[in-house]
Amino acid sequence: MRWADEWRRLKSVDWGELDIKEAGSWPFLLQLICCVLTLSLTLAGMYWYLGAPKAEALEQARAEEARLIGNYRSKAAQAAHLDVMREEMAVLDERMGDLREMLPTDAEVPSLIDNISEAAISNQLSIEFIRLRSPVAQEFYLEQPFDIRVQGGYHSIAKFLATVAGLPRIVTQHDLTLEPVEEAQGQQLQLSMLARTYSYRQPDEEAP
Repeated sequence: MRWADEWRRLKSVDWGELDIKEAGSWPFLLQLICCVLTLSLTLAGMYWYLGAPKAEALEQARAEEARLIGNYRSKAAQAAHLDVMREEMAVLDERMGDLREMLPTDAEVPSLIDNISEAAISNQLSIEFIRLRSPVAQEFYLEQPFDIRVQGGYHSIAKFLATVAGLPRIVTQHDLTLEPVEEAQGQQLQLSMLARTYSYRQPDEEAP
């Protein structure tokens, strides 16, 4: 076979008169080109319908593999520090227990009010009132606010505030106001403030 002759035959083909039924008599180069094109289209179609979905599934599997490996490494790191985390949890539980002991129960609120009254009297303050408000339920604790108004000297009021802050039960002090008042024994100061104490409650415990 001479390729030059076949090339001349291919160049002399009248493309408009080609008949697929007479493909056997076409020039060899034309038959070869048609075979290559047919094979290429067949392979491309097979890849499109068979290989492409598999390739997409493979990429998804690789991404899932990377995610699982990341999760495994994270959990392995946590497991390696498990003993340390348990010790930290034990310390936190102990601190939480100490804080809970500083929160009065509902039955202990009247005793706490008595302690505040005694603190005022021991610091030579006159008590106008210590008035409980309605409790306010939060997610994990019950807030018990109460209003306090006392009268006395500046230093006595300061000692009273320090005594209240140092009580064994947690009492926070808010909205403090001082106003001068005239009394028979001379000018005094009137302290008005909002105090709050707290008691622990379970999340599913109903508010009073």
